[in-house]
Amino acid sequence: MSKLGNIGARLYRGDVSIDFVGRRKTWYAISAAIVLVALAALLFRGLNFGIEFKGGVEYNAQFPAGTDLNAKVDPITNAVVDTNISNAENPVVVVSGNKAIRVDVKPLTEGQQLTVELAIKQAANPTEINHTSIGPTWGQAIAKRALTGLLVFVFLVVIFIWAYFREWRMSVAGMVALAHDLIITIGVYALTGFEVTPATVTGLLTILGYSLYDTVVVFDKVRENTRGIATSTRRTYADAANVAVNQTLVRSINTSIAALLPVGAILYVGTFMLGSGPLKDLALALFVGMAAGTYSSIFIATPLLAQLKMREPAMIAQAKRVANRQAHLAREQAQQGGAVTATEPAPAAVAVATADPEPSDDEPDDTSEAPAVTTPSRPAPSTRGMRPSTTRQMSSNAAKRAQPTRQSRSKRGKR
Repeated sequence: MSKLGNIGARLYRGDVSIDFVGRRKTWYAISAAIVLVALAALLFRGLNFGIEFKGGVEYNAQFPAGTDLNAKVDPITNAVVDTNISNAENPVVVVSGNKAIRVDVKPLTEGQQLTVELAIKQAANPTEINHTSIGPTWGQAIAKRALTGLLVFVFLVVIFIWAYFREWRMSVAGMVALAHDLIITIGVYALTGFEVTPATVTGLLTILGYSLYDTVVVFDKVRENTRGIATSTRRTYADAANVAVNQTLVRSINTSIAALLPVGAILYVGTFMLGSGPLKDLALALFVGMAAGTYSSIFIATPLLAQLKMREPAMIAQAKRVANRQAHLAREQAQQGGAVTATEPAPAAVAVATADPEPSDDEPDDTSEAPAVTTPSRPAPSTRGMRPSTTRQMSSNAAKRAQPTRQSRSKRGKR
């Protein structure tokens, strides 16, 4: 976790960066392929609507613990088909948990319900059996209410994003991300054959809210980074948006992992331990939707927002100013680098030029004249603030004063 924290800190500071916005075509292509597979599954396989939506009769047969339920699926199926009831020609027989088998058929009359129940008892000999009848009218009402709730939710999301960010492009990008998550999640139901129940609808609405939450967090950072960007010449809107995604990347991953772990545990228990039921339907929608929501907030919503924003005339002009400034800085650096290379002497040459020349053996050693005093043009940095050499000052003053001439004793006597 410490390594992940270090990576997150480096991403936030900008030491390292992943080009999410610049590689948007790659992410668009990946999402398009996944969406096409989901749409193909919906078109050719369709959704397996539960009895709550299409109506019918559900039988729940209980068996003692340790019973091989898989061995009883085929006898129950054949017994229901042999009743020769038209609405029971294609029963759905599945194992539910480790003690029950569920049988779903189309709507039946009371007499037909008793006939099917008797056939199940004779074929599998369960300890207990009960049935629930759901009319098709009630199932249609449930489906209509679910669709109404989804449309109202989407409308409120559009209003919220527009009111919060005051930017219609953010609303469009957020809606595209939500549609992306919804199509992928429903496509997974079509591919796996999981039943679509009211619990599934609840899961879909929940994951749409989760996807919106993650997208809003990233968009809020984008808005913070792009405040006053129109007058800036340091980076473009797309660059600032890409920095925002990198700054929130580790947070999004941590949040998603923390949410997916318990949902994955619920999905495992509902699928492999409890069998069919609302818990499994809810967990699958949550798991797929949360994963798709994290992907869309990073790879779809923000790159699409930057793409739409960069089409504005003001952003196009600002991008040109940024490009001109970067080109100017590059030229200055190139010129400075060439000037330093041409005029700056090598360290060895500097050392030779500044070193005191050593006396040559061919030159005469003239000691009769006053010693020459060499005064440096400027003090060395290492002697700054130190007291000058006393010997050097005395030699300098002696050189300036007139030296007395030595006379012979004969001349001094005549004076």
